[in-house]
Amino acid sequence: MERIDSYVSPRYAQIPTFMRLPHERDPRGYDVVVIGAPYDGGTSHRPGARFGPQAIRNESGLVHGVGIDRGCATFDLINCVDGGDMDLTPFDMNIAIETSQNHLSALLRYNAAFLMLGGDHSVTVAALRAVAEQHGPVAVVHLDAHSHTSPASLDGPYHHGTPFRHGIDEKLVEPSAMVQIGIRGHNPKPDSLDYARGHGVRVVTADEFGDLGVRGTADLIRERVDRRPVYVSVDIAVVDPAFAPGTGTPAPGGLSSRELLALLRCVGDLKPVGFDVMEVSPLYDHAGITSLLATEVGAELLHQYARAHLTPA
Repeated sequence: MERIDSYVSPRYAQIPTFMRLPHERDPRGYDVVVIGAPYDGGTSHRPGARFGPQAIRNESGLVHGVGIDRGCATFDLINCVDGGDMDLTPFDMNIAIETSQNHLSALLRYNAAFLMLGGDHSVTVAALRAVAEQHGPVAVVHLDAHSHTSPASLDGPYHHGTPFRHGIDEKLVEPSAMVQIGIRGHNPKPDSLDYARGHGVRVVTADEFGDLGVRGTADLIRERVDRRPVYVSVDIAVVDPAFAPGTGTPAPGGLSSRELLALLRCVGDLKPVGFDVMEVSPLYDHAGITSLLATEVGAELLHQYARAHLTPA
């Protein structure tokens, strides 16, 4: 199977898949499988992220061809498909997380990596469990406005503020090789970052990112992660809502779109084994700009995977 050629079929035509990739319900033997997680049962305030994967795919028809000054096209270097969506119940978060973990674990038995499109961030714990099954505890690069190392709340063990606390508690993550970037905003308690920092996670607040810049932050990531297998998780809320309003927990003062995309270019210097792009909520979007940015983020991560693993010498 091949991607749909935009010079043969217009980009607004055909059933939308991510970047017009072939759709394969039972993918095997691929470098990266794009998989949707249409779920927002862990959302604490504004729902709607369940519609994120669909919206991202719709906007992704705009992104095609070869990136500027990049030489080979990403899909000339790696073999990718769109695996569709996981079927996740909206009624029980425990079942939804278990279903996600089983699906993602199955993907990794037959394929090298996945790019998950969310969906709220609670599903990332399932991704970490699946990745850790294959690689052991992984390094993490987490870009977000929020640390997501909160405890269970309102009888919800898997809300979208918990995935990295579960990851650390379950030893899925190596905290000394974890970097959180863009953290800011208001928190219920003044000690909300104590858990992450107390376990050795390097927290780069939005203010510190402003001082370090893209280059300094990228150097910090390279030093911290080194050559460990790394999972990269991008919550679209890392970006200032001026650029990405379509999310459930917007926080002013974040990164610009350009800064985020530039920072992700360091991922190709690492050893990435999985990715996600989470918390796109199209109900709060304007003109699809958040979904389009999420597409660009996904495309960048795929290209960096190719650069890290399979770029010809």
